[in-house]
Parts: sequence; structure tokens; C-alpha cells
Amino acid sequence: MIKKQIFLSILILFSIIGLYAQVTTSALTGMVTDENNEPLAGATVVAVHTPTGTEYGAITQFSGKYSIRNMKIGGPYTVTFSYVGYQKQKFENIYLQLGQTFNLNAKLTPASQELEAVVIQVKKNNTFNTGRTGAETSLGRKELKTLPTISRSASDFYRLDPTASGDSFGGRNDQFNNFTLDGSIFNNPFGLDAATPGGQTNAQPISLDAIDQIQVSSAPYDVTLSGFTGASINAVTKSGTNEFHGSAYGYFRNQDLTGSKVKGEKIFVPKLEQKQYGFSIGGPIIKNKIFFFANFEKEDRVDLGSNWIPNNGDGISEINESTVLESDMIAVQNALANLGYDTGKYEGFLHDSGSTKGIFKLDFNLNSKHNLSLIYNFLNAFKDKPAHPTALGFRGPSATTLQFENSGYRINNNIQSFLAELNSSFSEKISNKFQIGYTHFDDYRDPFSSPAPVINIQNGGGLNYIIAGHEPFSIHNKLDQRVFQFSDNLTIFLDKHNLTFGMNFEKFMFKNSFNLTAYDNFGTFATHGNYYGNFNAYPDVATFLADAADPNGILVANLAYAQSQYNSLNAAGEGNDGGWKLAELNVGQFSIYGQDEFSINNNFTLTYGLRLDKPLYFNTSDLIQKYIDTDNGATRDNTIDYYDPETGNAVKLISTKLPTDKPVLSPRVGFNWDAKGDKTIQLRGGTGIFTGRFPFVWLGNQVSGADDGFFQILDPDFKWPRVWKTSIGIDNKFKNGLIVSYDLSYTKVIIAALVQNWGLKKPTGTLNGVDNRPIYTPLDKGANNAYVFTNSNLGYALNSTIKFEKAFKKDLYASLAY
Repeated sequence: MIKKQIFLSILILFSIIGLYAQVTTSALTGMVTDENNEPLAGATVVAVHTPTGTEYGAITQFSGKYSIRNMKIGGPYTVTFSYVGYQKQKFENIYLQLGQTFNLNAKLTPASQELEAVVIQVKKNNTFNTGRTGAETSLGRKELKTLPTISRSASDFYRLDPTASGDSFGGRNDQFNNFTLDGSIFNNPFGLDAATPGGQTNAQPISLDAIDQIQVSSAPYDVTLSGFTGASINAVTKSGTNEFHGSAYGYFRNQDLTGSKVKGEKIFVPKLEQKQYGFSIGGPIIKNKIFFFANFEKEDRVDLGSNWIPNNGDGISEINESTVLESDMIAVQNALANLGYDTGKYEGFLHDSGSTKGIFKLDFNLNSKHNLSLIYNFLNAFKDKPAHPTALGFRGPSATTLQFENSGYRINNNIQSFLAELNSSFSEKISNKFQIGYTHFDDYRDPFSSPAPVINIQNGGGLNYIIAGHEPFSIHNKLDQRVFQFSDNLTIFLDKHNLTFGMNFEKFMFKNSFNLTAYDNFGTFATHGNYYGNFNAYPDVATFLADAADPNGILVANLAYAQSQYNSLNAAGEGNDGGWKLAELNVGQFSIYGQDEFSINNNFTLTYGLRLDKPLYFNTSDLIQKYIDTDNGATRDNTIDYYDPETGNAVKLISTKLPTDKPVLSPRVGFNWDAKGDKTIQLRGGTGIFTGRFPFVWLGNQVSGADDGFFQILDPDFKWPRVWKTSIGIDNKFKNGLIVSYDLSYTKVIIAALVQNWGLKKPTGTLNGVDNRPIYTPLDKGANNAYVFTNSNLGYALNSTIKFEKAFKKDLYASLAY
């Protein structure tokens, strides 16, 4: 009870102090001195974001240092330094990168009379900044506009990070990254297929034309960054300015723009037609006060549904001709049509895909101390797909197996996201950022087939030949994901110290309806006393045709059963007795932290902090019991003893028991040293612990499998993934402008996920001969499948990268990394 009270007190304290989210802004810091290099306390610093007229200010401390936080990214900025009795100094053409702490020093000289300010033009340099400790890659609007891209996706630019391999960084699975948009969570939290939203439809969740900057950080030692053990990828969208800006664009691609030969050999080029078009517009509603930005983009694509055609028996071999006879396809099609089932076409059919996306953003300069941003973005995307090619045996389409059109399905990915961000500067010493966001992911499948069993027809030799019937994974398959988050950051500037205190709260709410066996796809034939083998497979076409022609046959009964099942399940609804299955779960995380960014001198910055993360499971245990209590057609024998393979002890696996939710600590420390004080040699590095999320489908399977003999469950001692990252890096700028950067990083797994089958007893011996694998014996009562997600501390990664970059005249920039 006392521990709970202490924890609640800490929560309340930090909710008063403030909360925090991923980085969406930049910072400006530095020192003001006089002609003798003595610090000037009380000097005035004014930074103006020229495009919007947004003004930021600070007063130097006793050490002459100043710090301005929560500044708009981009630029150009004009920064003016002034002090009574000294000539003003003005710096122009300053651009701020996302998450960057730009160091700008000024030396003021005495003036006997009022003079014009000394104006200095600042050259852009993103590599050297005091806030950079670990390895990171930053991309601004210019790079996004000029570098080539085929897919017009942000992921095309991730590859510029030397540790990137697709969406994986430093060898970590992309599910362990944290993708954010304008600082809000923009992952695929349930973890099906791609790690980013829209991945199942190959859609980009946001238009490239709407993105202002991207930052990839694989080892940031700032405790405010969280939710990953791989990398943090943050994209920030554009904003309106005092001038109207707009763009319109269109892209087209078809099969005629695709190569038709490989090494001189002609290949089959399927039909392709892709169109992408959109527009962006931004500008002022009230100059210097209210700004807007909007983007809309639409994409349509048409592909051939199957690249393979049946053998028509004419003796002329085509490149894409399969061994499946067209006469057999027609016979199967006609037989099913006589029973009232429409298979669709078997060749020449098309698969469509498309997406519509948009964003609308409002920025308010409420007054000199408060700036507010309101952001809404959406995605509506779909993609037609064939039946799963490998589940229930290899099912094509391939050179030996063909599917009918209506054995496929359409996947839909829809997203709506709302975000509000308030940046405040209460004084020269205290600033604050508050964010609150809500995102709704609505994913579901539309099967092309009417209710029917899976129909696999083999070739007489045990291999799948013709595929018909319903796509088994698309029977009322729906996933509803809702993410709520709020966060805030309070920064206190105390001379050489920038203190940060914060809290972050996130909640993920899931409703998953998955009905793999609703039409009895794995047992219909067995139920009726005639099962032809694995996965409802007929051994050959002749056997299928004979059964289809029999009014009392298995196929007629199965078609009637599937339709009856659909009618009764649909009438009962989701999550009700006799209705569609519905697995619900709620999970989240609460975090508090504190950090000090200590400027030991003007060239050396030490950052150290401590983060506390506490997993939350809310009422998920009750939701599991709710699922068990619902009549979903499955039961599990709770008297079975399972076996922990590590100890060999018999254990009971209780579906309603969830892992411990003890908080964990993540200390981090990083440094940045401008070795010569002239931004030519920068040494940086750090070490720290990172706690990330895991694909929540692992927990979702514990809910949906709670009542099955084949089930998955989290170990009661399961802990969220954690790694220990350590890195050292150096940046060296030569006189000719060439910058060479070298990074060495080491990641040690502290806690990783491990899957074990606890449905087997300890090995009783080993195989004889060369293969001496252990022999596992099955449990009593036939319960041999109990897959437990537990933890391991095995694994590490060592990454070494080197990068060369140089900015030439006339806007030419080149980089090479390995």
C-alpha cells in the first residue's frame, strides 16, 4: 500500500511539473561575451522565424549563456544580440534541423553611439551541434525535394542512414523501431505485417510532399526519446508561412516503362498501370498570427491478378504458362457454378489497389509566449490480394498451382489521427511543451467469395493443383486499433544547466475479430465423416467432380453449412454468444523522467538522465475472462500440466494471468565535445538503457487463444524488450569542406523475446547417428502445442560506419557511407 502511495505521489508531482513527447522542435543555445571574452550577463537575444514572424527571446545568465527551447524547425532565422552600450550583432540565414541544438555565440564590442548592427551570414551545418551525442541522420526539406525516389515514400530516405537495411536499423527487426509523426506514435502497434500504418496495402501513410524534415536516431541518449530498442524515426510535417505556397504534381507508370529482359532472356511483363497525383497549399490566415497547410494525394494502381495462365493444350508454350490444364479449370468452375457458387475468372482478372490521404494543419501564434498547432491527417487505402500462397499448403498462383479470382480478398487500411501541441515560454528560464493525440486504425478484409469452405484440389500426387472456395484468413477478419497519448515537457534553464522533467502516457486499445474456423475450414469434411486429407484437399480433379455431382455429397453439405454459419454468426454479432469471435485487450505504458544537459564549458556538453517506464495492462485480464465466458465454440482442458523447458517443472498455464507490471529504470549518459572550439572536430558518444514495445499481437493471441487446445500465452515473468546501447563517434571537417564521420556502436540484449513450446515434456533421449537432436515426448491428453513468449538475454550487435559528405557550390551535395 505504501509503495502504491509513493508511486501515485510521484505521478501527481510530474503531472504538475509537466509531460513530454517525441521531438518536434529545435533549440538555440550559446554564449555572449565582450571584446575581452568575458561573459555578458543580461544581454538580450531575439530570434525571429522569418517566414512566420514568430519571435523567441532569452536573457543571458551570469555565465553569459542563453538557451531557447521549442523553436520551429527550418528557417531561415534572424538572431539579434544586444546589450546596453554595445553594438548589436545580427546573424542571418540560420536553419534549424529537427531535434537539433544549434550553438550560436556572439562577441559584442563597445559602441560610443548607436550604430547599425553587424550582420553575419551563417553557413548551414547539421553535423556539428551540441545536442548530438549518438548516431543520427537528419534530412531537411531540400534533401527530400532533390534526392531521387521511386516509391515517393519516407522509407526511401531512411536508407541514407548507414545502419539502415530497409526499415531495419543496426540489425534490429523493424517492429522494434518507434515511428512518430509530428511527435505522436505512428507505428502499427498490433504488429501484423509492416511496422508502419498502411503496410498491408503498400500505401504510404502520409504524402512525401507534406513532410518537412525526417530524423533517424539509432542511439540517442536523451531520456525523453523512448519506445524503441532499434531506432527512433521521427517525421515532422510542413506548416504555413506568411507567404502563400502551393504545388501540384502527378506521376504515371505502366508496364511499358518496365524492363522485359534479364541477362538477355525475355521475361513475362504483367499489366501495370499506376497513377499518383496531389496538391499542397499553405499560407497565412492572419499574417504573423494564424497559418494553414493542407495536402491531398490520391494513388490508383492496377495489376494483373495472376501472372500465370493455364495450359490450353495448343502445344505452344508461353513464358508464363503453368502446368494446370485449362480444361480442368473450366470443369471445376462449371461444377461449382451448378451448385450456385461463383468462382470468378481463372485468368486475365485484375487486382486494384489505391489510397487517398491528406493532412490539414493550423498553427497559431497565440502571443509572444504561446504557440499552438492542430493537426489532422487521414489515410484510406485498399489492395486486392490472392489467397494466402503458403498457408494450408502451397497454394500458388505458381507454375504448378492456380487460384480462381474469388479465392482472393481485399485488405483495407484506414487511419484518422488528431494531434494538438502547445509550446510555451513562461520566462527566459522556463519553457514547456504539451501534446495530446488520438489515432484510430481501422483494418479489415473484404473477401471476394460468398460463404464457402476452402477447396484444395490436388494433382493426384499430393501437391495442390487448383484452389477454389473462400480465403480462410478473411472470414470476418477485422482489427480496430485506437491509440491515445498525452505528454508534456518542462525545461528549466539554470545558467549552465538545462533541466528537463517529464511524463508520458500512452494507451493502446484493440478489438480483433479473427474467425479462421468459422466455416469449419479445418474440419468440415471430417465433421461429415469424409475427410480427404490435409486441409480439405481432394486428391484429384476427378474425385472433386464426382463429389460435386452428388446431391448428397460432401461439397453440397459444406457449401450449405458455410452459408448457414455465416447467417447465424452474422445475426448474433461480434463478441456475443454464437457470434463472431472478438478478442479485446488494452495495454499501455506510463513513464516519468528527469534529465540535466550540463554545459561544462562552451565546447563540452554532458547529458545525463534517468527514465522510469511502467507497463500497463489495464483490464485485459477481465477481457480474457469475458472471451472465455463467451460461447465461441472452443474449450480447453485446464487440468493439463505443461512443462517449463528451463526447469522441467510441471506448471499450469492460466490464460487470465498477465505478466508483472513492475516499473524499470533506464539510465543514460551522453556527451558532445567540440575539441577545437571551431566546429572542425567533434567527439560524441554515450551509453544507456532503452526499453521498447513489442508487437501487441503476442498478447492478443493470449486473448483469442484462451479457450483453444492450441494456444499462445505470455510467461507470467515476461518483460518488455530492453537493450543496452553504447557508442562513440567523431566528426572531422577539413579545410576543403569535406566532413568525415565515424561511428562505432555496441548493443547488448538485456531482455529479448523467446518463444518456447511448453506442450512437450523434457527430452527422454537423443536420435542416433549424426543427427543427435533431443527427443521430446508429447504431453498426456494430446495437448502438445502451448507456445509461451518468455525472455532471453542472448544477443548483441556491433555496428561500425563511416561517412563522407561535402557541400559543393551551386547547391551540389554528395555523401558516401558504408
